[in-house]
Amino acid sequence: MEKHERDKLLTNAMDVYGHYLTRLAYALVKDKEKAEDIVQEVFIRYYLHLEQFEGRSSVKTYLYRMTVNECRNYFKSWAFRKIEVSKLASTFLIYKETPEEAYLKQEDKHYLAALLNKLPAKYKEVIWLYYYAELSIKEISEILNCSSNTVKTRLARGRKKAQLTMSEEEIDRAK
Repeated sequence: MEKHERDKLLTNAMDVYGHYLTRLAYALVKDKEKAEDIVQEVFIRYYLHLEQFEGRSSVKTYLYRMTVNECRNYFKSWAFRKIEVSKLASTFLIYKETPEEAYLKQEDKHYLAALLNKLPAKYKEVIWLYYYAELSIKEISEILNCSSNTVKTRLARGRKKAQLTMSEEEIDRAK
Protein backbone atom coordinates (compact mmCIF):
# COMPACT_ATOMS: atom_id res chain seq x y z
CA MET A 1 0.00 0.00 0.00
CA GLU A 2 1.39 3.41 -0.96
CA LYS A 3 2.17 6.06 1.63
CA HIS A 4 -0.33 8.49 0.07
CA GLU A 5 -3.12 5.93 0.33
CA ARG A 6 -2.19 5.08 3.94
CA ASP A 7 -2.16 8.78 4.85
CA LYS A 8 -5.58 9.24 3.30
CA LEU A 9 -7.02 6.27 5.23
CA LEU A 10 -5.56 7.57 8.49
CA THR A 11 -6.84 11.11 7.93
CA ASN A 12 -10.30 9.79 7.13
CA ALA A 13 -10.35 7.57 10.24
CA MET A 14 -9.20 10.45 12.42
CA ASP A 15 -11.86 12.78 11.03
CA VAL A 16 -14.69 10.27 11.31
CA TYR A 17 -13.85 8.43 14.55
CA GLY A 18 -11.45 10.66 16.50
CA HIS A 19 -14.10 12.33 18.63
CA TYR A 20 -15.91 9.08 19.41
CA LEU A 21 -12.71 7.28 20.36
CA THR A 22 -11.69 10.14 22.64
CA ARG A 23 -15.09 10.02 24.35
CA LEU A 24 -14.77 6.27 24.78
CA ALA A 25 -11.26 6.51 26.20
CA TYR A 26 -12.27 9.34 28.54
CA ALA A 27 -15.27 7.38 29.77
CA LEU A 28 -12.97 4.51 30.68
CA VAL A 29 -9.89 6.31 32.07
CA LYS A 30 -11.46 9.56 33.37
CA ASP A 31 -8.46 11.68 32.38
CA LYS A 32 -8.75 13.95 29.36
CA GLU A 33 -5.04 14.11 28.57
CA LYS A 34 -4.57 10.37 29.00
CA ALA A 35 -7.63 9.69 26.83
CA GLU A 36 -6.12 11.85 24.08
CA ASP A 37 -2.79 10.02 24.44
CA ILE A 38 -4.56 6.68 24.17
CA VAL A 39 -6.41 7.72 21.01
CA GLN A 40 -3.19 9.04 19.51
CA GLU A 41 -1.54 5.69 20.23
CA VAL A 42 -4.50 3.88 18.64
CA PHE A 43 -4.18 5.92 15.45
CA ILE A 44 -0.41 5.33 15.33
CA ARG A 45 -0.94 1.57 15.68
CA TYR A 46 -3.70 1.70 13.06
CA TYR A 47 -1.39 3.49 10.62
CA LEU A 48 1.54 1.15 11.23
CA HIS A 49 -0.58 -1.98 10.86
CA LEU A 50 -2.90 -1.00 7.99
CA GLU A 51 -1.68 -3.91 5.90
CA GLN A 52 -2.70 -6.35 8.64
CA PHE A 53 -6.29 -5.07 8.74
CA GLU A 54 -8.19 -7.77 6.90
CA GLY A 55 -11.55 -6.04 6.80
CA ARG A 56 -13.39 -8.80 8.67
CA SER A 57 -14.98 -6.06 10.76
CA SER A 58 -15.63 -2.39 10.11
CA VAL A 59 -12.90 0.18 10.70
CA LYS A 60 -15.11 1.63 13.46
CA THR A 61 -15.25 -1.69 15.31
CA TYR A 62 -11.52 -2.24 14.80
CA LEU A 63 -10.64 1.19 16.23
CA TYR A 64 -13.06 0.83 19.15
CA ARG A 65 -11.52 -2.51 20.03
CA MET A 66 -8.01 -1.06 19.86
CA THR A 67 -9.11 1.81 22.12
CA VAL A 68 -10.64 -0.52 24.71
CA ASN A 69 -7.47 -2.64 24.67
CA GLU A 70 -5.26 0.44 25.11
CA CYS A 71 -7.40 1.54 28.06
CA ARG A 72 -7.07 -1.90 29.62
CA ASN A 73 -3.31 -1.75 29.13
CA TYR A 74 -3.27 1.64 30.81
CA PHE A 75 -5.07 0.23 33.86
CA LYS A 76 -2.38 -2.46 34.09
CA SER A 77 0.43 0.10 33.80
CA TRP A 78 2.61 1.50 36.54
CA ALA A 79 1.44 5.04 35.75
CA PHE A 80 -2.18 4.24 36.55
CA ARG A 81 -1.36 2.61 39.85
CA LYS A 82 0.41 5.78 40.96
CA ILE A 83 -2.48 8.18 40.24
CA GLU A 84 -3.83 9.89 43.32
CA VAL A 85 -7.47 9.16 44.08
CA SER A 86 -8.13 12.85 44.67
CA LYS A 87 -6.92 13.73 41.17
CA LEU A 88 -9.22 11.12 39.68
CA ALA A 89 -12.17 12.42 41.68
CA SER A 90 -11.48 16.07 40.89
CA THR A 91 -11.40 15.49 37.13
CA PHE A 92 -14.86 14.01 37.36
CA LEU A 93 -16.29 16.96 39.28
CA ILE A 94 -14.99 19.74 37.01
CA TYR A 95 -17.67 21.51 34.99
CA LYS A 96 -16.83 23.61 31.97
CA GLU A 97 -19.90 25.82 32.24
CA THR A 98 -20.60 27.78 35.40
CA PRO A 99 -24.21 29.00 34.98
CA GLU A 100 -26.77 27.29 37.16
CA GLU A 101 -28.77 26.15 34.15
CA ALA A 102 -25.84 24.28 32.67
CA TYR A 103 -25.13 22.70 36.04
CA LEU A 104 -28.68 21.41 36.45
CA LYS A 105 -28.71 20.14 32.89
CA GLN A 106 -25.52 18.14 33.40
CA GLU A 107 -26.27 16.94 36.94
CA ASP A 108 -28.14 13.81 35.89
CA LYS A 109 -25.45 12.86 33.37
CA HIS A 110 -22.75 13.10 36.03
CA TYR A 111 -24.84 11.22 38.52
CA LEU A 112 -25.37 8.35 36.11
CA ALA A 113 -21.70 8.43 35.11
CA ALA A 114 -20.69 8.22 38.78
CA LEU A 115 -23.05 5.30 39.23
CA LEU A 116 -21.55 3.62 36.17
CA ASN A 117 -18.04 4.11 37.56
CA LYS A 118 -18.96 2.07 40.63
CA LEU A 119 -19.49 -0.99 38.45
CA PRO A 120 -16.73 -3.51 37.65
CA ALA A 121 -14.89 -2.78 34.39
CA LYS A 122 -16.48 -5.61 32.40
CA TYR A 123 -19.97 -4.20 33.05
CA LYS A 124 -18.92 -0.57 32.68
CA GLU A 125 -17.39 -1.22 29.23
CA VAL A 126 -20.45 -3.02 27.90
CA ILE A 127 -22.93 -0.48 29.25
CA TRP A 128 -20.91 2.45 27.95
CA LEU A 129 -20.48 0.94 24.48
CA TYR A 130 -24.17 0.03 24.26
CA TYR A 131 -25.81 3.17 25.64
CA TYR A 132 -23.30 5.97 25.04
CA ALA A 133 -21.46 4.80 21.92
CA GLU A 134 -24.72 3.28 20.61
CA LEU A 135 -23.06 0.16 19.27
CA SER A 136 -24.96 -3.02 18.53
CA ILE A 137 -24.54 -6.21 20.56
CA LYS A 138 -22.65 -7.75 17.63
CA GLU A 139 -20.25 -4.79 17.37
CA ILE A 140 -19.60 -4.86 21.11
CA SER A 141 -18.91 -8.59 21.00
CA GLU A 142 -16.35 -8.00 18.24
CA ILE A 143 -14.71 -5.15 20.14
CA LEU A 144 -14.47 -7.09 23.40
CA ASN A 145 -13.70 -10.40 21.69
CA CYS A 146 -16.52 -12.29 23.38
CA SER A 147 -19.81 -13.84 22.32
CA SER A 148 -23.04 -11.89 21.84
CA ASN A 149 -24.60 -13.85 24.69
CA THR A 150 -21.79 -12.75 26.99
CA VAL A 151 -22.45 -9.12 26.04
CA LYS A 152 -26.18 -9.55 26.72
CA THR A 153 -25.45 -11.16 30.08
CA ARG A 154 -23.04 -8.41 31.08
CA LEU A 155 -25.59 -5.77 30.05
CA ALA A 156 -28.30 -7.40 32.17
CA ARG A 157 -26.01 -7.92 35.17
CA GLY A 158 -24.59 -4.42 34.85
CA ARG A 159 -28.07 -2.90 34.84
CA LYS A 160 -29.02 -5.00 37.85
CA LYS A 161 -25.86 -4.10 39.76
CA ALA A 162 -26.42 -0.41 39.00
CA GLN A 163 -29.93 -0.60 40.40
CA LEU A 164 -28.73 -2.45 43.50
CA THR A 165 -26.31 0.35 44.32
CA MET A 166 -29.06 2.97 44.04
CA SER A 167 -31.39 3.88 46.86
CA GLU A 168 -35.13 4.03 46.20
CA GLU A 169 -34.96 7.83 45.94
CA GLU A 170 -32.09 7.62 43.45
CA ILE A 171 -33.98 5.15 41.26
CA ASP A 172 -36.94 7.56 41.09
CA ARG A 173 -34.59 10.43 40.24
CA ALA A 174 -32.94 8.49 37.39
CA LYS A 175 -36.27 7.65 35.75
